[in-house]
Amino acid sequence: MSALIEKLTKVAERYDEINRLMADPEVLADYQRLNELAQERSELEELVQTFRRYQNVEQQLQENRMLLDDQDPELAELAAQEIESLEAEQEALEERLKILLLPKDPRDDKNVIVEIRAGTGGDEAALFAAELFRMYSRWAEDHNFKVELLSSNETGIGGFKEVIFAVKGKGAYSRLKYESGVHRVQRVPVTESQGRIHTSAATVAVLPEADEVEIEIHDNDIRIDIFRSSGPGGQSVNTTDSAVRITHLPTGIVVSCQDEKSQLQNKIKAMRILRSRLYDMEQRRREEELGAARRSQIGSGDRSEKIRTYNFPQSRVTDHRINKTVYRLDDVLNGDLDEFIDELAQNEQAERLQALAAETA
Repeated sequence: MSALIEKLTKVAERYDEINRLMADPEVLADYQRLNELAQERSELEELVQTFRRYQNVEQQLQENRMLLDDQDPELAELAAQEIESLEAEQEALEERLKILLLPKDPRDDKNVIVEIRAGTGGDEAALFAAELFRMYSRWAEDHNFKVELLSSNETGIGGFKEVIFAVKGKGAYSRLKYESGVHRVQRVPVTESQGRIHTSAATVAVLPEADEVEIEIHDNDIRIDIFRSSGPGGQSVNTTDSAVRITHLPTGIVVSCQDEKSQLQNKIKAMRILRSRLYDMEQRRREEELGAARRSQIGSGDRSEKIRTYNFPQSRVTDHRINKTVYRLDDVLNGDLDEFIDELAQNEQAERLQALAAETA
Protein backbone atom coordinates (compact mmCIF):
# COMPACT_ATOMS: atom_id res chain seq x y z
CA MET A 1 0.00 0.00 0.00
CA SER A 2 2.99 2.33 0.52
CA ALA A 3 3.48 2.82 -3.24
CA LEU A 4 -0.22 3.61 -3.60
CA ILE A 5 -0.05 6.11 -0.74
CA GLU A 6 2.84 7.86 -2.47
CA LYS A 7 0.87 8.05 -5.72
CA LEU A 8 -2.27 9.24 -3.91
CA THR A 9 -0.33 11.93 -2.05
CA LYS A 10 0.88 13.36 -5.36
CA VAL A 11 -2.68 13.33 -6.73
CA ALA A 12 -3.92 15.19 -3.61
CA GLU A 13 -1.14 17.75 -4.02
CA ARG A 14 -2.17 18.32 -7.63
CA TYR A 15 -5.81 18.71 -6.55
CA ASP A 16 -4.81 21.43 -4.03
CA GLU A 17 -2.68 23.11 -6.68
CA ILE A 18 -5.66 23.21 -9.07
CA ASN A 19 -7.82 24.85 -6.38
CA ARG A 20 -5.14 27.52 -5.87
CA LEU A 21 -4.83 28.12 -9.62
CA MET A 22 -8.60 28.47 -10.01
CA ALA A 23 -8.56 31.29 -7.46
CA ASP A 24 -5.82 33.13 -9.37
CA PRO A 25 -7.24 36.29 -11.08
CA GLU A 26 -5.11 35.64 -14.16
CA VAL A 27 -6.58 32.16 -14.58
CA LEU A 28 -10.10 33.44 -13.86
CA ALA A 29 -9.73 35.76 -16.83
CA ASP A 30 -8.81 32.85 -19.14
CA TYR A 31 -12.05 30.93 -19.73
CA GLN A 32 -10.46 28.04 -21.63
CA ARG A 33 -7.77 27.49 -18.98
CA LEU A 34 -10.34 27.76 -16.20
CA ASN A 35 -12.57 25.22 -17.92
CA GLU A 36 -9.66 22.77 -18.35
CA LEU A 37 -8.74 23.07 -14.65
CA ALA A 38 -12.36 22.63 -13.57
CA GLN A 39 -12.61 19.45 -15.63
CA GLU A 40 -9.35 18.09 -14.17
CA ARG A 41 -10.52 18.90 -10.64
CA SER A 42 -13.83 17.15 -11.27
CA GLU A 43 -11.97 14.01 -12.43
CA LEU A 44 -9.78 13.99 -9.29
CA GLU A 45 -12.39 14.99 -6.72
CA GLU A 46 -13.78 11.58 -5.71
CA LEU A 47 -10.31 10.05 -5.55
CA VAL A 48 -8.94 12.83 -3.34
CA GLN A 49 -11.98 12.86 -1.03
CA THR A 50 -11.76 9.09 -0.62
CA PHE A 51 -8.01 9.33 0.09
CA ARG A 52 -8.59 12.03 2.72
CA ARG A 53 -11.23 9.90 4.39
CA TYR A 54 -8.73 7.03 4.35
CA GLN A 55 -6.13 9.24 6.04
CA ASN A 56 -8.70 10.31 8.64
CA VAL A 57 -9.57 6.68 9.39
CA GLU A 58 -5.86 5.83 9.70
CA GLN A 59 -5.44 8.65 12.22
CA GLN A 60 -8.43 7.47 14.24
CA LEU A 61 -7.07 3.93 14.26
CA GLN A 62 -3.75 5.08 15.69
CA GLU A 63 -5.50 7.06 18.41
CA ASN A 64 -7.77 4.15 19.37
CA ARG A 65 -4.88 1.66 19.42
CA MET A 66 -3.16 3.84 22.00
CA LEU A 67 -6.26 3.53 24.22
CA LEU A 68 -6.19 -0.28 24.24
CA ASP A 69 -3.75 -0.23 27.17
CA ASP A 70 -5.71 2.39 29.08
CA GLN A 71 -6.23 1.67 32.76
CA ASP A 72 -9.95 2.25 32.32
CA PRO A 73 -11.23 -1.14 31.01
CA GLU A 74 -14.47 0.41 29.75
CA LEU A 75 -12.56 2.92 27.65
CA ALA A 76 -10.27 0.17 26.31
CA GLU A 77 -13.32 -1.92 25.32
CA LEU A 78 -14.87 1.02 23.47
CA ALA A 79 -11.55 1.59 21.69
CA ALA A 80 -11.47 -2.09 20.60
CA GLN A 81 -14.99 -1.85 19.19
CA GLU A 82 -14.12 1.35 17.36
CA ILE A 83 -10.97 -0.28 15.93
CA GLU A 84 -13.00 -3.17 14.51
CA SER A 85 -15.37 -0.77 12.75
CA LEU A 86 -12.56 1.46 11.48
CA GLU A 87 -10.51 -1.46 10.12
CA ALA A 88 -13.51 -2.65 8.10
CA GLU A 89 -13.97 0.85 6.68
CA GLN A 90 -10.25 1.12 5.98
CA GLU A 91 -10.30 -2.11 3.99
CA ALA A 92 -13.29 -0.93 1.94
CA LEU A 93 -11.59 2.43 1.31
CA GLU A 94 -8.41 0.70 0.14
CA GLU A 95 -10.35 -1.30 -2.45
CA ARG A 96 -12.22 1.81 -3.59
CA LEU A 97 -8.97 3.76 -3.94
CA LYS A 98 -7.43 1.02 -6.09
CA ILE A 99 -10.42 1.16 -8.43
CA LEU A 100 -10.39 4.96 -8.58
CA LEU A 101 -6.67 4.91 -9.38
CA LEU A 102 -7.23 2.85 -12.50
CA PRO A 103 -6.75 5.06 -15.56
CA LYS A 104 -10.11 5.94 -17.07
CA ASP A 105 -10.60 5.15 -20.72
CA PRO A 106 -11.09 8.62 -22.27
CA ARG A 107 -13.46 7.04 -24.80
CA ASP A 108 -15.90 5.70 -22.20
CA ASP A 109 -18.24 8.71 -22.21
CA LYS A 110 -18.45 8.88 -26.00
CA ASN A 111 -21.33 8.04 -28.30
CA VAL A 112 -20.70 4.94 -30.38
CA ILE A 113 -21.10 3.83 -33.96
CA VAL A 114 -22.04 0.15 -34.21
CA GLU A 115 -21.43 -1.78 -37.42
CA ILE A 116 -23.12 -5.17 -37.84
CA ARG A 117 -22.28 -7.34 -40.85
CA ALA A 118 -23.70 -10.70 -41.86
CA GLY A 119 -21.00 -13.35 -41.92
CA THR A 120 -21.13 -17.02 -42.85
CA GLY A 121 -24.63 -18.36 -43.39
CA GLY A 122 -26.14 -16.39 -46.28
CA ASP A 123 -29.74 -15.24 -45.74
CA GLU A 124 -29.79 -16.78 -42.27
CA ALA A 125 -26.77 -14.69 -41.23
CA ALA A 126 -28.46 -11.56 -42.60
CA LEU A 127 -31.61 -12.30 -40.57
CA PHE A 128 -29.45 -12.76 -37.48
CA ALA A 129 -27.72 -9.42 -38.17
CA ALA A 130 -31.18 -7.80 -38.16
CA GLU A 131 -31.98 -9.47 -34.83
CA LEU A 132 -28.74 -8.14 -33.32
CA PHE A 133 -29.68 -4.65 -34.55
CA ARG A 134 -33.07 -4.95 -32.82
CA MET A 135 -31.38 -6.29 -29.69
CA TYR A 136 -29.06 -3.30 -29.40
CA SER A 137 -31.85 -0.87 -30.29
CA ARG A 138 -34.02 -2.24 -27.48
CA TRP A 139 -31.09 -2.19 -25.05
CA ALA A 140 -30.45 1.46 -25.96
CA GLU A 141 -34.13 2.35 -25.52
CA ASP A 142 -34.18 0.73 -22.06
CA HIS A 143 -31.19 2.88 -21.04
CA ASN A 144 -32.52 6.14 -22.51
CA PHE A 145 -29.95 6.21 -25.30
CA LYS A 146 -30.91 7.44 -28.75
CA VAL A 147 -30.40 5.22 -31.81
CA GLU A 148 -29.75 6.82 -35.20
CA LEU A 149 -29.59 4.67 -38.33
CA LEU A 150 -26.64 5.74 -40.48
CA SER A 151 -26.46 3.15 -43.24
CA SER A 152 -28.07 -0.16 -44.15
CA ASN A 153 -27.97 -2.78 -46.86
CA GLU A 154 -31.12 -4.90 -46.69
CA THR A 155 -31.63 -8.34 -48.21
CA GLY A 156 -35.33 -8.04 -48.97
CA ILE A 157 -36.46 -10.77 -46.54
CA GLY A 158 -36.05 -8.69 -43.39
CA GLY A 159 -32.31 -9.18 -43.02
CA PHE A 160 -29.26 -6.95 -43.30
CA LYS A 161 -26.03 -7.64 -45.15
CA GLU A 162 -24.77 -4.62 -43.21
CA VAL A 163 -26.31 -2.10 -40.84
CA ILE A 164 -24.51 0.85 -39.25
CA PHE A 165 -26.07 2.97 -36.52
CA ALA A 166 -25.13 5.41 -33.79
CA VAL A 167 -26.01 5.03 -30.12
CA LYS A 168 -25.99 8.45 -28.47
CA GLY A 169 -25.73 9.10 -24.76
CA LYS A 170 -23.07 9.64 -22.11
CA GLY A 171 -21.32 6.38 -21.31
CA ALA A 172 -22.55 4.49 -24.38
CA TYR A 173 -19.05 3.30 -25.27
CA SER A 174 -18.26 2.23 -21.69
CA ARG A 175 -21.12 -0.28 -21.90
CA LEU A 176 -21.21 -1.38 -25.53
CA LYS A 177 -17.45 -1.73 -26.10
CA TYR A 178 -17.62 -5.34 -24.93
CA GLU A 179 -19.90 -6.27 -27.86
CA SER A 180 -17.21 -6.17 -30.56
CA GLY A 181 -16.53 -9.57 -32.07
CA VAL A 182 -18.17 -12.53 -33.81
CA HIS A 183 -21.69 -13.43 -32.65
CA ARG A 184 -22.79 -16.93 -33.61
CA VAL A 185 -26.34 -18.28 -33.91
CA GLN A 186 -27.42 -21.93 -33.89
CA ARG A 187 -30.97 -22.71 -35.04
CA VAL A 188 -33.14 -24.38 -37.66
CA PRO A 189 -33.64 -21.90 -40.52
CA VAL A 190 -37.15 -21.34 -41.86
CA THR A 191 -35.99 -22.69 -45.24
CA GLU A 192 -34.66 -25.93 -43.72
CA SER A 193 -37.14 -28.72 -44.51
CA GLN A 194 -35.37 -31.50 -42.61
CA GLY A 195 -35.10 -29.69 -39.27
CA ARG A 196 -31.30 -29.54 -39.21
CA ILE A 197 -29.63 -26.96 -37.00
CA HIS A 198 -27.45 -24.52 -38.93
CA THR A 199 -24.73 -22.28 -37.56
CA SER A 200 -24.45 -18.72 -38.88
CA ALA A 201 -22.52 -15.68 -37.74
CA ALA A 202 -22.46 -11.90 -37.77
CA THR A 203 -19.64 -9.55 -36.80
CA VAL A 204 -20.15 -6.54 -34.56
CA ALA A 205 -17.77 -3.58 -34.42
CA VAL A 206 -18.30 -0.91 -31.75
CA LEU A 207 -16.43 2.32 -32.50
CA PRO A 208 -16.27 5.42 -30.30
CA GLU A 209 -17.63 8.33 -32.31
CA ALA A 210 -14.86 10.83 -32.99
CA ASP A 211 -15.28 14.60 -33.00
CA GLU A 212 -14.02 16.67 -35.90
CA VAL A 213 -11.29 18.16 -33.69
CA GLU A 214 -10.02 14.66 -32.82
CA ILE A 215 -9.76 13.40 -36.38
CA GLU A 216 -9.09 15.92 -39.13
CA ILE A 217 -9.76 14.67 -42.66
CA HIS A 218 -8.23 16.70 -45.48
CA ASP A 219 -10.18 17.15 -48.70
CA ASN A 220 -7.27 15.89 -50.81
CA ASP A 221 -7.22 12.64 -48.79
CA ILE A 222 -10.71 11.56 -49.86
CA ARG A 223 -12.51 10.72 -53.08
CA ILE A 224 -16.28 11.19 -53.16
CA ASP A 225 -18.41 9.28 -55.65
CA ILE A 226 -22.12 9.94 -56.14
CA PHE A 227 -24.49 7.23 -57.35
CA ARG A 228 -28.17 6.29 -57.36
CA SER A 229 -29.55 4.56 -54.27
CA SER A 230 -30.59 0.95 -54.65
CA GLY A 231 -32.73 -1.31 -52.49
CA PRO A 232 -32.92 -5.06 -51.96
CA GLY A 233 -32.12 -6.96 -55.14
CA GLY A 234 -30.58 -3.88 -56.72
CA GLN A 235 -33.80 -2.10 -57.67
CA SER A 236 -33.66 1.69 -57.70
CA VAL A 237 -35.30 3.34 -54.73
CA ASN A 238 -34.41 6.89 -55.64
CA THR A 239 -34.72 8.82 -58.90
CA THR A 240 -31.84 11.16 -58.03
CA ASP A 241 -28.14 10.53 -57.52
CA SER A 242 -28.12 10.97 -53.74
CA ALA A 243 -26.07 8.00 -52.52
CA VAL A 244 -22.51 8.81 -51.47
CA ARG A 245 -19.37 6.70 -51.41
CA ILE A 246 -16.28 8.15 -49.70
CA THR A 247 -12.86 6.56 -50.15
CA HIS A 248 -10.09 7.55 -47.75
CA LEU A 249 -7.07 7.36 -50.02
CA PRO A 250 -4.26 6.98 -47.41
CA THR A 251 -5.93 3.97 -45.73
CA GLY A 252 -8.21 2.58 -48.43
CA ILE A 253 -11.26 2.74 -46.10
CA VAL A 254 -14.51 2.97 -48.08
CA VAL A 255 -17.81 4.18 -46.60
CA SER A 256 -21.13 4.28 -48.45
CA CYS A 257 -24.40 5.88 -47.32
CA GLN A 258 -27.65 5.89 -49.28
CA ASP A 259 -30.48 5.84 -46.72
CA GLU A 260 -31.19 9.58 -46.89
CA LYS A 261 -32.85 11.26 -49.87
CA SER A 262 -30.46 14.18 -49.48
CA GLN A 263 -26.96 13.81 -50.92
CA LEU A 264 -25.66 16.20 -48.25
CA GLN A 265 -27.16 14.15 -45.41
CA ASN A 266 -25.65 10.97 -46.82
CA LYS A 267 -22.26 12.68 -47.04
CA ILE A 268 -22.48 13.91 -43.44
CA LYS A 269 -23.31 10.42 -42.20
CA ALA A 270 -20.56 8.82 -44.28
CA MET A 271 -18.01 11.30 -42.88
CA ARG A 272 -19.10 10.44 -39.33
CA ILE A 273 -18.53 6.75 -39.99
CA LEU A 274 -15.18 7.39 -41.68
CA ARG A 275 -14.01 9.65 -38.85
CA SER A 276 -14.86 7.02 -36.25
CA ARG A 277 -13.10 4.24 -38.19
CA LEU A 278 -9.96 6.38 -38.47
CA TYR A 279 -10.14 7.25 -34.77
CA ASP A 280 -10.52 3.57 -33.88
CA MET A 281 -7.58 2.67 -36.14
CA GLU A 282 -5.39 5.26 -34.39
CA GLN A 283 -6.42 4.02 -30.93
CA ARG A 284 -5.58 0.44 -31.89
CA ARG A 285 -2.18 1.53 -33.19
CA ARG A 286 -1.44 3.18 -29.84
CA GLU A 287 -2.58 0.12 -27.92
CA GLU A 288 -0.26 -2.05 -29.98
CA GLU A 289 2.61 0.26 -29.05
CA LEU A 290 1.80 -0.15 -25.36
CA GLY A 291 2.33 -3.89 -25.70
CA ALA A 292 0.29 -6.92 -24.76
CA ALA A 293 1.29 -6.80 -21.09
CA ARG A 294 -0.62 -3.57 -20.57
CA ARG A 295 -3.68 -4.42 -22.61
CA SER A 296 -6.75 -6.14 -21.24
CA GLN A 297 -8.08 -8.99 -23.35
CA ILE A 298 -11.64 -8.34 -22.22
CA GLY A 299 -13.06 -5.43 -24.17
CA SER A 300 -10.12 -5.38 -26.56
CA GLY A 301 -12.57 -5.40 -29.45
CA ASP A 302 -10.91 -8.18 -31.42
CA ARG A 303 -13.46 -8.60 -34.19
CA SER A 304 -12.12 -11.99 -35.28
CA GLU A 305 -12.83 -13.47 -31.85
CA LYS A 306 -15.98 -15.57 -31.34
CA ILE A 307 -17.47 -13.91 -28.28
CA ARG A 308 -21.04 -15.17 -27.93
CA THR A 309 -23.29 -18.00 -29.12
CA TYR A 310 -27.09 -17.78 -29.32
CA ASN A 311 -28.56 -21.31 -29.33
CA PHE A 312 -32.27 -21.34 -30.19
CA PRO A 313 -33.13 -25.02 -29.57
CA GLN A 314 -31.88 -24.75 -25.97
CA SER A 315 -32.83 -21.06 -25.48
CA ARG A 316 -29.20 -20.64 -24.43
CA VAL A 317 -26.81 -17.71 -24.70
CA THR A 318 -23.13 -18.27 -23.89
CA ASP A 319 -20.43 -15.63 -23.61
CA HIS A 320 -17.18 -17.45 -24.30
CA ARG A 321 -14.88 -14.80 -22.79
CA ILE A 322 -16.25 -15.24 -19.27
CA ASN A 323 -17.73 -18.75 -19.68
CA LYS A 324 -21.16 -17.44 -18.74
CA THR A 325 -24.35 -19.16 -19.92
CA VAL A 326 -27.95 -18.07 -19.39
CA TYR A 327 -31.12 -19.81 -20.56
CA ARG A 328 -33.04 -16.64 -21.38
CA LEU A 329 -32.53 -16.28 -25.12
CA ASP A 330 -35.74 -14.30 -25.73
CA ASP A 331 -34.91 -11.83 -22.96
CA VAL A 332 -31.39 -11.29 -24.30
CA LEU A 333 -32.62 -10.71 -27.85
CA ASN A 334 -35.08 -8.21 -26.40
CA GLY A 335 -32.17 -6.16 -25.08
CA ASP A 336 -31.55 -7.69 -21.65
CA LEU A 337 -27.75 -7.57 -21.98
CA ASP A 338 -26.73 -6.01 -18.67
CA GLU A 339 -25.96 -9.29 -16.92
CA PHE A 340 -23.27 -9.98 -19.52
CA ILE A 341 -22.03 -6.39 -19.72
CA ASP A 342 -21.72 -6.05 -15.92
CA GLU A 343 -19.72 -9.25 -15.58
CA LEU A 344 -17.45 -8.35 -18.50
CA ALA A 345 -16.80 -4.95 -16.93
CA GLN A 346 -16.03 -6.54 -13.55
CA ASN A 347 -13.71 -9.02 -15.20
CA GLU A 348 -11.82 -6.26 -16.97
CA GLN A 349 -11.60 -4.28 -13.73
CA ALA A 350 -10.18 -7.29 -11.88
CA GLU A 351 -7.51 -7.75 -14.56
CA ARG A 352 -6.56 -4.10 -14.41
CA LEU A 353 -6.37 -4.19 -10.59
CA GLN A 354 -4.08 -7.19 -10.85
CA ALA A 355 -1.85 -5.28 -13.25
CA LEU A 356 -1.86 -2.26 -10.92
CA ALA A 357 -0.89 -4.45 -7.96
CA ALA A 358 2.03 -5.86 -9.98
CA GLU A 359 3.18 -2.35 -10.90
CA THR A 360 3.06 -1.07 -7.31
CA ALA A 361 4.40 -4.20 -5.59
